[in-house]
Amino acid sequence: MSEAPKILIVEDEAAIVQTLRFNLERNGYRVLTAGDGRMGVSLAMLEKPDLIVLDIMLPLLDGIEACKEIRKVSRVPIIMLTARGEEIDKVLALELGADDYMTKPFGLHEFMARVRALLRRVTPPEIKEARIEVGEVVLDLAAQRLMVGGEEIPLAPKEFSLLQILMENRGRVVSRQVLLERIWGHDFDGDQQTISVHIRWLREKIEADANAPRYILTIRGRGYLFRNT
Repeated sequence: MSEAPKILIVEDEAAIVQTLRFNLERNGYRVLTAGDGRMGVSLAMLEKPDLIVLDIMLPLLDGIEACKEIRKVSRVPIIMLTARGEEIDKVLALELGADDYMTKPFGLHEFMARVRALLRRVTPPEIKEARIEVGEVVLDLAAQRLMVGGEEIPLAPKEFSLLQILMENRGRVVSRQVLLERIWGHDFDGDQQTISVHIRWLREKIEADANAPRYILTIRGRGYLFRNT
């Protein structure tokens, strides 16, 4: 049985997020949420949702800019939301690649109808890679094992998850916050030093010199990047 469609809500108004999430989950959808545009773009890249609900007025990165970033790499259906009613907003959102547009406040029945209509138009998702190979590093997702230079290297479950996320997004920076939420969950009460420790362990296992890494790079102030070379 295939999994239920995954929907990402990028919205900073908690009441709207709670209402949309409740109604979507009640109708069997899986729901992810982000409270600002930057996190929304990161989750869109990492989670590859089947549909995105994207507010225009967002902190850190507004919905228009977030839509432009997402459209550089994905044709995922996007419903834009805004509290404003100016026609220029609607035109701009649609010209930038949004598939639909709703002005707050809107009815939940209409919202759900638009979600279903857009999902019906979605083409089957791409098959995920079963094996990722970069240089001498080979991550076999099906067998859940890591090979470096032809030698199998044991990994703890969280180390494997961390390496998988980095390698699936090779060539792109992944923030510490996204890694924490993806691997340890939203309720994790530790700090971001946990990521640093696990990165160090991974480097010791895959790098010829953990102090001068070739693969896993630290991008100061932004996160980590797995070099696609």
